[in-house]
Amino acid sequence: MQFNSNFNDIAENYLFAEVAKRAAEYSKAHPDKKIIKLGIGDVTLPLVPEVIKALHDGAEDMSKAETFKGYGPYEGYEFLRESIQNYYKAYGVELALDEIFVSDGAKSDLGNILDIFSKDNTVLVPDPVYPVYVDTNLMAGRKIIFANANGENGFLPMPDYTVNADIIYICSPNNPTGAAYTKAQLKEWVDYALKKNAVILFDAAYECFIEDDKLARSVFQIEGAEKCAIEFCSFSKIAGFTGTRCGYTVVPKALEKDGFSANKMWLRRQATKFNGVPYIVQKGAAAVFSEQGRKEIAHNLSYYKNNAKIIAQCMDGLGIWYTGGKNSPYIWLKCPDGMKSWQFFDFLLNNAQVVGTPGAGFGNNGEGYFRLTAFGSEANTREAVARIKSILKK
Repeated sequence: MQFNSNFNDIAENYLFAEVAKRAAEYSKAHPDKKIIKLGIGDVTLPLVPEVIKALHDGAEDMSKAETFKGYGPYEGYEFLRESIQNYYKAYGVELALDEIFVSDGAKSDLGNILDIFSKDNTVLVPDPVYPVYVDTNLMAGRKIIFANANGENGFLPMPDYTVNADIIYICSPNNPTGAAYTKAQLKEWVDYALKKNAVILFDAAYECFIEDDKLARSVFQIEGAEKCAIEFCSFSKIAGFTGTRCGYTVVPKALEKDGFSANKMWLRRQATKFNGVPYIVQKGAAAVFSEQGRKEIAHNLSYYKNNAKIIAQCMDGLGIWYTGGKNSPYIWLKCPDGMKSWQFFDFLLNNAQVVGTPGAGFGNNGEGYFRLTAFGSEANTREAVARIKSILKK
């Protein structure tokens, strides 16, 4: 027996585990201090009434022989895939029903999709980046190269034709930086992928925060993307399903190479390793895209968008450079006074009792930057901003 030695190449401590550890240690040493956590991108508002009703209806279905459900379709129930299909149609993207696959979340699929690709592929990821993109490929032993995202390019790196890559990760709006690609910029990435015969793994988990029509909600709004891209999305941010777990992946049938169909391979993979999302959860997810569900969801999204605006206005007032804050729930700020990321983390924790996420945890280019999220309560967000102002105001 031998273990997978590639695990030696990944960081022993997951970024957010280290953040939680330091916050817990401070809290234990200072039990009288109230800590405000604006670090992990977990939502705080409860599920909306329309979703709760659908979950109850689903549970009721499971209590009656005539409506009971056992094993469901590997790709998800048709009623949910139709609701996702109609959601895409609302912003001009036509998808076939059998191109939509329901899962327990985008994070899972972003790692699991690698099963259909050779270990010999070279992977291109932006730096800084969501750690899952890097760690899942390191576990498989793939070669990883980085696209430099930095202050000079607004943390939106563009294609470099001198670089050869087979698998390209793009997250827009981006986690952690909050930066989002315009449709024109994303077209350059699609053209690059087509030229290099590469695939784009497009993480659209935060598309629901986009308000600017120039920005892409989906990679499939871009001509040619159906031949070179797979898209991942989630109900976690749009509907607060972080604890309920549901997402979906779009694998176009036009994505083929050497007689292999990505769509057929993904279905085969799911049928082998995945038994589907619970019926009750899928009922709740479908309610998200109902007429009433969309109204209620819009209210929650406005709440988080306003939190982002509150934090962004604070940064503006302090003269701190940042990306995000609009079209994104994240504010990616440059640490003041030349501080390093973990140095600023400790400074905020010790002097303001505010927890964020050090940019260095997202990659080398994240050093000297810091992420705050808009997913806290409005009261906590306003209090955190007031505390930050009090210790940073010149």
